[in-house]
Order: sequence, then structure tokens, then C-alpha cells
Amino acid sequence: MSFSQRIRPFVDAELSAARACAAAGDDATAFGHLERAHVAGQAATTQHVRVHWAMLRWGLARRDAREVFGQLFRIAGAATKTVFGLVPQGNTGGANVSAVKPMPIPPDLAEVIAVAQRRP
Repeated sequence: MSFSQRIRPFVDAELSAARACAAAGDDATAFGHLERAHVAGQAATTQHVRVHWAMLRWGLARRDAREVFGQLFRIAGAATKTVFGLVPQGNTGGANVSAVKPMPIPPDLAEVIAVAQRRP
């Protein structure tokens, strides 16, 4: 089983939580879940692109031009650079931060990532 397959349940849970918060009108918490999904899944191309796609949809739903254009750029980068390991670890993935800035990984996410990186 690959890292992408092992991290997917966590990414799915964060994406689901983001949708629930957005449906309840809590945009800030919704985007926080998208950021957590990004940090967790950014080392796997499929998960990385999925999260940026969700961020793009979030931006579209809010008519946030900055987020929409930022995510279009990031989707292209995620699709072409992740496979080579060219991702800034810990970056939260939103258009509100530099696309190339490494950021600290919260301890709970570092543990989730470490578990998913372990091969059985």
C-alpha cells in the first residue's frame, strides 16, 4: 500500500469536515480543514491535487478571485512537481501564503504523516 493510499482516509476525513463546516456557514473552520488536508496529503500527487481542487471549489463558491487564481496555479504545480518531491513541507496551500514557503507542521499532523509513511 502506498503513502497516498495510507494517508487518503485522513485527507477524506478533513475534506468531509470542511464540507460540513462550509454547509453550516463556518468558512474559517472549513478552510482550516482544507489546510490540514493539504499538509497531510501534499507528499502524494493524487491527494495534493484533490485538496487544491477542493480549495478551488471553496474559492469559487465564495467568489474569491484571489483564491481561485491561486488554486489554479497551485493545481498545476501539485500535478507536475509533487512526484519530484518539490513541495514546501507544512505549507497550508491557500492563496493567503506563498506557494513555496515551508511552514512548521503541527505535531498531530506530523504524527499522522509519520504513521502513513511507515511501511507495514
